[in-house]
Amino acid sequence: MMRDLHSTRAMWLKAWLFLLIGLLSGGILLAEHADWRFAALLVLCVWGFSRAYYFAFYVIERWVDPAYKFSGLGHFVVYAWRKWRGR
Repeated sequence: MMRDLHSTRAMWLKAWLFLLIGLLSGGILLAEHADWRFAALLVLCVWGFSRAYYFAFYVIERWVDPAYKFSGLGHFVVYAWRKWRGR
């Protein structure tokens, strides 16, 4: 089983690394494809996946089954599959 991350420093490091990855990859994509349509689609893609992430890690945990804590989407898929098969 996976443990929860308790180190504040490690959480900040992860946050900064994720931000760096996003900025570098987005910047490289925009540098290679300098087009307003491409930029708009990239913004929509990031926004859409951000909303899906919010749904997965907030709404499901709070509204689908507050007693179930999962450490990733894979665990939630297994949980949902077992619930669906148990019907």
